[in-house]
Parts: sequence; C-alpha cells; structure tokens
Amino acid sequence: MPFVDHRSQKIRRNKEELLKHLQTFKLDLKVSVGIWYFSPAGGRFHDAYTDPTSIPERIEIAAEMAKFGVKGIEAHYPSEVNEENLHLYKKLEKEAGIRLVAVPLSLFYDRTFEFGSLSNPYEKYRKIAYERLVGGLKLVKEANADVCIIWPGIDGYTYSYGHPYYHMWDTFEELVAQAMDEVPGVQVAIEPKPYEPAPNNIYRTTADGILAVKDIEARLKNPENLKILQEGHALAGLNPEVGHVRMGFEDLPYAYARVAREGRLFHTHWNSQPLGNYDQDLDIGVVDWDATESLLYTLKMIGYQGYFGIDINPERIPVLKAIEINTKVLKIMNERIERLPHDRILECYFDPENHRGELELILAENHK
Repeated sequence: MPFVDHRSQKIRRNKEELLKHLQTFKLDLKVSVGIWYFSPAGGRFHDAYTDPTSIPERIEIAAEMAKFGVKGIEAHYPSEVNEENLHLYKKLEKEAGIRLVAVPLSLFYDRTFEFGSLSNPYEKYRKIAYERLVGGLKLVKEANADVCIIWPGIDGYTYSYGHPYYHMWDTFEELVAQAMDEVPGVQVAIEPKPYEPAPNNIYRTTADGILAVKDIEARLKNPENLKILQEGHALAGLNPEVGHVRMGFEDLPYAYARVAREGRLFHTHWNSQPLGNYDQDLDIGVVDWDATESLLYTLKMIGYQGYFGIDINPERIPVLKAIEINTKVLKIMNERIERLPHDRILECYFDPENHRGELELILAENHK
C-alpha cells in the first residue's frame, strides 16, 4: 500500500515564493470515478431510469474511460469491492491503467444501520460497523489503494432535544481509532455533510471534520501509527465534496484550504450543487462555475497533488458521456486558471490600496 505524503500542503509561501510557485506548478488532473453511479438507482420519489449492471459490467465500462484521462476508480467495501472481486480491479489497472485509489465504506444503506453505524446506540450494531471498517482497512492494504473513506451519512440525529452529543462523537471516534490501530498505517478520510440521509449528520461542516480527525488521531496507540504521526504525517484526514460543502453554505476555496493547511486534504470529490437544498450531485460547473474554478486556483496555490474524484449522479445521461463532459470541464477550468496573470492577482492581495477593483477587471477580462 502506498503511503501518501501530504505534508507539502502545509507549506507557507511569501509573495515571491507564491508567485514562483504559481508560475511553475500546474495541477495534474488525476481523475477518479465512482463505480456506484455507473447505473444510478432510483430516488426517493422515482424509479431507476437505467438498467442495473453488475460489477464486472461496470468495470468494463470503466476501462473505456481511460480515453478521457481517467486514472483511478473508487468502490464501496464490501458492496462494490471485496475480497472475492478485487482481482477484477487489479485486472482493470493492468489493462487500462485505472487503479483502485479510494475505498469508501458501506456504512449507511443497510437496514442494520437504521440508528447509525459506528455511533449506533446499540453495541451489537456498532460491532457490525466496526468489523466492516476493519475489513475495509485491510482491503485498502491488499488493493494497494491510497485511502479509506468514511462518509457517516446515516450517523447523526433527528431531534436536537435531549441528544447526548458527547456519546455520539466519542463512540464513533473511538471505534475509528481502534480500527486504525488494528490495521496500522492506513490513511482514513472523513467526508462531512450537513444532513441527508440523517436529518442532522454527525459531522456537519468542514470544521467539524477537522475536529473529528484530530480527535481520532489523539486516540491512536499502535506504535506504527504513533511513529507516522511523529514524522509529521497525518493519518486521519478529509475528503471534502463540493456538493456537501455548498449544502452547508460554506465557501469552496476557504473550506478546502482549511483542510489542506492541516496537511489533511487526502482526496477530493467534485460535482455541482445549489447552496443548501438536497444533495444533487450535478455535473461539474453547471452551478456556480466561478466558485469551482476559484477552488481549482486555490488548489494550485496550495500545490495539491491528489486525485480529483468525480462524484455525480448521471440519472439521465449515459455514464460514459457524463464522464467525458466532466473531465472536459475540469480541463477547461484548469487551462483557464493557467492563463491568469498570477503577478497581478497577487498584487491585489498584497497591495490592495493601489489595486482597487483590479481583481474584478482581471476576472472580467479572462471570463471567456
């Protein structure tokens, strides 16, 4: 399993260093796709609009995505990737150059988790979730993947009145740390979300996620994990998703930069989303293009070297066409930020008195 060094995200640069960095560093758009949306299921109020496909059939479709520059694939454990079918993903990497880079956990859909997964008030259900987490961590190692992603979508609460928040957070974080100590050396990313499917999710905002992963790391005891932490690495990080961040009315570049400042931007998920509203997983750029492009520019400033995970719900568009569109949009955005006058943009920040309104002019001049 490759251990990804995210420490460079924490580098602070002065004006001259930042300008040199902007002029020399270019984002490498390593795109990954999620196998879960290759044949989207029905929604709460409508049937599925596409026919179901098996995992082997989806992997065949994934191989065709290499022509769009796709380098990675993501699959939930154990529903989409497991010990029995891992060989299919290894074959995909060998034949198409698309490797399994992230393994999210299926800790939200099963009826078993009606009242939560790792924070479930019943120990017997927490045990099931814990065993699934340990299995997922082991599979990350066996698959040579980069990260295990935990989206605690079903963990949280319905009513604020009388809810024991300390117990909810403590049980979840203690079990994650315990599993990480049982399978040391695997990096874990939490994916915050304000609500849905739980009316109030356990980690609502980016800041909540940062607090959670710090608490998880503080609980680690395995000597191998402690050695990694002592070297300045992070073992627990975040996988922020554009849609989830905007559901919480957060500013995209600000939120992602907050995570990267800690060296904890382990992975990223990309789509579009109106502020608030239900989770729509729209194509990249169709809502608030400027915010997404601004996020890309911030990641260029940071020197982000990770994957760009496309996380969409193409209910009415064939998945191959959807990936073609989304990869093309990312490339267009990346080419646009490369053409920006980085020196003038930095002057607007470092000398605002003498550059009033210039940033607005720069954006207007390059809005094409």
